[in-house]
Amino acid sequence: MTQRKRKLTELSGSGDDGTTGLLGGGRARKDEARIEAYGTVDEASSAIGLAKALTGDARVRDLCEELQRGLYKLGAELATNPARAGSFGVVGAAELSRLDEIANELEAQAPMPAEFILPGATPASGALDLARAVVRRAERRLLPFAEPHPGAVVYLNRLSLVLFILGRYEEVRAGVATKTAKRG
Repeated sequence: MTQRKRKLTELSGSGDDGTTGLLGGGRARKDEARIEAYGTVDEASSAIGLAKALTGDARVRDLCEELQRGLYKLGAELATNPARAGSFGVVGAAELSRLDEIANELEAQAPMPAEFILPGATPASGALDLARAVVRRAERRLLPFAEPHPGAVVYLNRLSLVLFILGRYEEVRAGVATKTAKRG
């Protein structure tokens, strides 16, 4: 048996007791608010990955991957044992500034609708809107323990806006009109 297979086998079942390992050591119950929050961050990354796989646009793919890396950093921050806070990365001013930069760049190229929209004008924009909804849920899950993670709530709030704008950009690039919720 290879070293890697042996290690995976040793880890198998380690969460059978309802706990999960934290970065930097220690364990936490899987139903803790923090675990729920970073699990939801992971779901958001997967939804962005779906959008990345569905788009035919290289720029959208690149941005999706960049956003996934940002969520990876945030997930690591949230998954770190509080005694080792900051050891595995912290979302801060640079990441927030980058989200603002992306939003401004995309919004200049894709007009924003003045009304509520119906997600799903393209498969990729539908996946981006799903990711946005999951990010908003992650933000709500983070609130009970947000104090030690001051940049995290702001990051998720801004990321949800970026995903909305990216969805509209995807539609423009695909040559498909955004559908508004009102019939018209």
